[in-house]
Amino acid sequence: MKIIGASVPRPDALDKVTGAARYPADLVKAGMLHAAAVFAHRAHARILNIEASGARALPGVHAVLTAADVPYNRFGLIVADQALLCEDVVRFYGDRVALVVADSAAIARDGAARVNVSYEDLPAVTSAQAALAPGAQRVHADRSNVLLHQKIRKGDVAAGFLQADVILEGKFTTGWQEHAYLQPDAGISYWEGEKLVLETAGQWLHEDRRQIAAMFEMPEENVVIRYAKIGGAFGGREDLSLPPLVALAAWKLRRPVAMVWNREESIIGHHKRHPFTITTKWGAKRDGTIVAAEIESIADGGAYASTSVEVLKCASIFACGPYSIPNVATDGIVVYTNNVPSGAFRGFGTPQAHFAAESMVTRLAHALGLDPADVRRKNLYKEGDIETTGHPLPPGVSVRAVFERCLEEKAARFALPARRPEPANSLRRGIGIACGIKNVGYSFGFPEQATATVELDATPAEIRGAIVRVGAAEVGQGAHLVLRQIAAETLELPLEAVRMVTDDSSEAPNTGSASASRMTFMGGRAVKDAAEAARRNWVAGAKPEATVQYRPPRTTPLDLETGDGIPNYCYGYSAQAVEVEVDVLTGVTRVLRVISVHDVGRAINRQQVEGQIEGCLAQAVGYALTENMPARDGKLLTPYFSTYLLPTTLDMPTEIYPVIVESADPNGPFGARGVAEMPLVPFAPAVAAAIFDATGAWVSDLPMTPERVLRAIEETRRRTTASAEALVR
Repeated sequence: MKIIGASVPRPDALDKVTGAARYPADLVKAGMLHAAAVFAHRAHARILNIEASGARALPGVHAVLTAADVPYNRFGLIVADQALLCEDVVRFYGDRVALVVADSAAIARDGAARVNVSYEDLPAVTSAQAALAPGAQRVHADRSNVLLHQKIRKGDVAAGFLQADVILEGKFTTGWQEHAYLQPDAGISYWEGEKLVLETAGQWLHEDRRQIAAMFEMPEENVVIRYAKIGGAFGGREDLSLPPLVALAAWKLRRPVAMVWNREESIIGHHKRHPFTITTKWGAKRDGTIVAAEIESIADGGAYASTSVEVLKCASIFACGPYSIPNVATDGIVVYTNNVPSGAFRGFGTPQAHFAAESMVTRLAHALGLDPADVRRKNLYKEGDIETTGHPLPPGVSVRAVFERCLEEKAARFALPARRPEPANSLRRGIGIACGIKNVGYSFGFPEQATATVELDATPAEIRGAIVRVGAAEVGQGAHLVLRQIAAETLELPLEAVRMVTDDSSEAPNTGSASASRMTFMGGRAVKDAAEAARRNWVAGAKPEATVQYRPPRTTPLDLETGDGIPNYCYGYSAQAVEVEVDVLTGVTRVLRVISVHDVGRAINRQQVEGQIEGCLAQAVGYALTENMPARDGKLLTPYFSTYLLPTTLDMPTEIYPVIVESADPNGPFGARGVAEMPLVPFAPAVAAAIFDATGAWVSDLPMTPERVLRAIEETRRRTTASAEALVR
């Protein structure tokens, strides 16, 4: 068979480009009720009174629901610290206070506008630094503002710095980033007999079911989650935002209810990428050997816990990038604030950590008068190296091979000028490189698993087809096709003979979340193992089906004081070369060319892997250069796409070279690893290095907007002029 590795076309592609595909907002039917939320629009306040008589008197309004209507009014992926409808205190602008249910969306929104909520404003904590200040207002009265302080200690940092010939310090900041999925939050909910059904878009059927069942104090088997087509997720659908609201309305009124957020509601109502402030000091010897690194990372977790503690741990273990450094001290702190909650976003803390780490490696090289490529060669991880957490890296450490391939491609691809007109006098071009490491799958002792069922259509003489049941969310990454290819290859069947059952929590087993670049690895391994087991049963004359739970090598929690532990079972590695063009009069920066090299273990579907790389780079361009999301007093100032500057096709590089390296992972299906998040990891520091190459100025804050680039250029000029004048004197 040649299904593995083949660029098999996506079976859902035609429906998606013609508009026939049905997303959650397309499920709304005539006769359904509609729900609209009453948002707090306060950073921090005590609810004194909710006056809903004006809304209830509006013709067409069926109910105004409040916290009293929710049996268990708490939810959260890790910590159930968020109210579905706030009963006493609101903690960020997007908190929901009430829910209006009416005959139409327009009436529901009109009713929501007529709900008058009286507040007593409370002091708002609107930065991570303010949250850490002595005597700071507590965001949650019953707990500290500090969600987690994770320390990592390796070697002796003080002794390491004594060995250094060069010591550099740096401070880096990153901001919020909006997931900007094309399909805003939407869903419908209704009863099927005694079962409450929710049709929506998400990333983990069974986790959504668990949380919603808990809120309504129902047995999990009486809640059914079904996913429609999902217009992107990128981590933004891991937390529940709209879905439990529409489920509440249907549960309470026992009528079918629909709810569709507009873009402003979506932007203020769901979590963002964590902003970080990273203060760091690195030391190296004259030959480029990095001997010590000291890093403090402070992250803004926003009003609720979400996945902040896990993001912070990932940022902490990758604070030194993919480099073997003998002496490391890392302090990672994430705090509650009255800002929009921060949570999962493609890269999961790793892009923030690498922006600082990779920038420091390049700066050290320049301070030593060495080639940044040579400094990386000297320090990159190799097989058997010890992580900062005190244990050997998982097998398959390929970052050196990936980096060398990137340099080879750079020499070949960048030998000729980029295909653009001759630059104007104010335009400067530069090239930057960076490397990356990112975990595949859940970490830190979480009970990672994936379960799949394979049922064969077989006679004693042959296998004619198969049904694969696997609760895998298809969020645009092509997971369903990849899992189908794995089953077909394993069973030696044509692709069309394999039918997938994936989008219903009552029909497909728990395969875990479509996150952490894990679905090809974990879901694929479960499907492969179940297919092999079903085939063995068929050969033995038993019932030709099997359900298999795959569990990967173990991980362990990290010691809070030392960081000791086994954080992950698999890593993906990446390296990028980037060419930029900077207008030194305006600070406007364009990415001209990108080489993005990734070890994917085995490309199950080569075209999809290349598509993942290219699509991820679009988000990376936005994160690095354009997607600025400022806030004032807890209020996001860019709640529309007209003010939040997503990159368009005109902002994308004209030349993108996705390069696939295949070093088989010992545990992945057919050797596959994940790749979906990896291109975001090293991109921003590669761009920063390219801007430095072009202008001599370092930018330390993301996004690298024209204003920030121009400011860095002007500051560099002032320092250069001052140094020259000092020499003359």
